[in-house]
Amino acid sequence: MKLMINHQTHYSYQEPVRRSMQYIRMIPQDSSRQTIQNWMISVAGEQIRQHDGFGNIWMSVSQRYHYHRLMIMAQGTVDIDTHAEYTVDHVNHQRVPVDIYRQSTVRTECSPAMQEFARDYLQPGQEQGLVPLAQALLRYIPYNSGLTHVETTAAQAFEQRLGVCQDHTQVFVSMARYLGFAARYVSGYLYVPSGDHLASHAWAEVEIGGRWYCFDVSNQLFRPEAHVQVAVGRDYADAAPVRGVRTQGTNERLHTVVQVLAC
Repeated sequence: MKLMINHQTHYSYQEPVRRSMQYIRMIPQDSSRQTIQNWMISVAGEQIRQHDGFGNIWMSVSQRYHYHRLMIMAQGTVDIDTHAEYTVDHVNHQRVPVDIYRQSTVRTECSPAMQEFARDYLQPGQEQGLVPLAQALLRYIPYNSGLTHVETTAAQAFEQRLGVCQDHTQVFVSMARYLGFAARYVSGYLYVPSGDHLASHAWAEVEIGGRWYCFDVSNQLFRPEAHVQVAVGRDYADAAPVRGVRTQGTNERLHTVVQVLAC
């Protein structure tokens, strides 16, 4: 299936920004189940592209002038295999040792309560319990926006029992690692025929037998049949679409528009 994606991020400020830099991970790459037909990033400023430590394409963009508004636009077409059962990365597979995805981070520390929850559904190394665990997590942490933020940790989301795809992903990754699996955070896009999923997306992948299997807790999808992978990492910070720093610029307002259409 061929998908056309348009992702716009608009920043506006009451007082001007004097200088800024963005770190952008919004460029997907070819894998065993997705082929990038064309892709472009449009943003003002001086640009440098390179690969980060996880194999993602990382663009750093600096603005050395004053501005009140800034737009970052990513767009292109991607052909995905809707029958794929798993992913084997062409770029990342040899670049990053799989054991790095067994390591906990500040955002993915597995609290005692989370450990107890995970053990109720499977014991270490028993992969057949991963789907029931993902199903139980969505019942325990219903999808609810506006109550967490990008700095929310897995333990905090689990305690609050509310969250969005980012929180579901980090909680699941935390538990999978506790149970001995290599698990990673994935950022990208989800195609929904109804068109009501108007945001970038996050889901987890677990390595089993040299292949990465999809665990989309928020949507209860366990095959990457509608997903466009953009970046991977240990947690949100490693795969965030945009992170940045600035000097001055007050009352920041952020508006995001995402379209994922079949074409």
